[in-house]
Amino acid sequence: MSEHTPDQPTASPAPATPAPATAASNPASQRQRATQMLQALRLELQKAVVGQHAVIDDVLTALIAGGHVLVEGVPGLGKTLLVRALAKCFGGEFARIQFTPDLMPSDVTGHAVYDLQTEQFKLRKGPAFTNLLLADEINRAPAKTQAALLEVMQERQITLEGRALAVPQPFLVMATQNPIEQEGTYPLPEAELDRFMLKLRMDYPQADEEMSLVRQVTRSAKADMLEVAPLRTLLQAKDVLALQKIASELAIDEQVLDYAVRLARATRTWPGLAMGAGPRASIALVRGGRARALLRGGDFVLPDDVKGCALAVLRHRVRLAPELDIEGLSVDQVLQQLLDQVPAPRL
Repeated sequence: MSEHTPDQPTASPAPATPAPATAASNPASQRQRATQMLQALRLELQKAVVGQHAVIDDVLTALIAGGHVLVEGVPGLGKTLLVRALAKCFGGEFARIQFTPDLMPSDVTGHAVYDLQTEQFKLRKGPAFTNLLLADEINRAPAKTQAALLEVMQERQITLEGRALAVPQPFLVMATQNPIEQEGTYPLPEAELDRFMLKLRMDYPQADEEMSLVRQVTRSAKADMLEVAPLRTLLQAKDVLALQKIASELAIDEQVLDYAVRLARATRTWPGLAMGAGPRASIALVRGGRARALLRGGDFVLPDDVKGCALAVLRHRVRLAPELDIEGLSVDQVLQQLLDQVPAPRL
């Protein structure tokens, strides 16, 4: 049901890792090393995933911010490939669960097994006990199984037989889903959707990108697959934790903090939105802003950093009013109007 990829040896020297803050280390040089590492990781992912540069940046944003990601797109756009490529560049534990209509919650979290020799029950941990979990086609399983991830996504622990067991750190769920209009899909519960920091949309590639993609794939020995084997392992678990700490300490002006909160609050009264975003959205906007600032090599968070991740943070937390749905307007179009009209601070 799941597959674990062992740690891969580093094929060639990786960029310097960001060391934990010490009295001797300079925060500015730490940020610089962290940004260099992230740029190297971005280039490595682009070797496997042709085009989709905005999606790659958003995945890196979630990794730095310690948030979970839901990637939506029609089959064949490289959603799973992107997660496999990230797993190859990451030296921690990786597990994959293929969600199907008959998947049980215990197949995700684990269960107790009776041992005949000791005449006792033993806990068998499920694939969710890992650093990077790929929940493939998550909306192909019913709500009961989808809900198995609720506790671990929020609290980084799984309760088995009354015992709360912590999962390894860092812990990141990357889920893929097909558009809900497709045959054999179940919509995700709102409580679970809210636990995803970002919802990304993968679209069809541009003509030149598709040409490049076809050229690469038809050169490959593996039928219609792009290879992730040549990618280098650039990050270990401790490096990701260090990146997350550096990002969390980036300076953010009160005006930018206020802007993030105003954006989330505006969704609750905005014409055309039947349901607005909760406080988790405000938190995600600030965390996402800090991550994007580190990704571009900034020393502090700009309003554009917050605005840049706003669509991905908000689109799955709001619901379109029925009358706009009938008119054919999308959630993204309404949110874009909101982003254009809510004034950003000038620093």
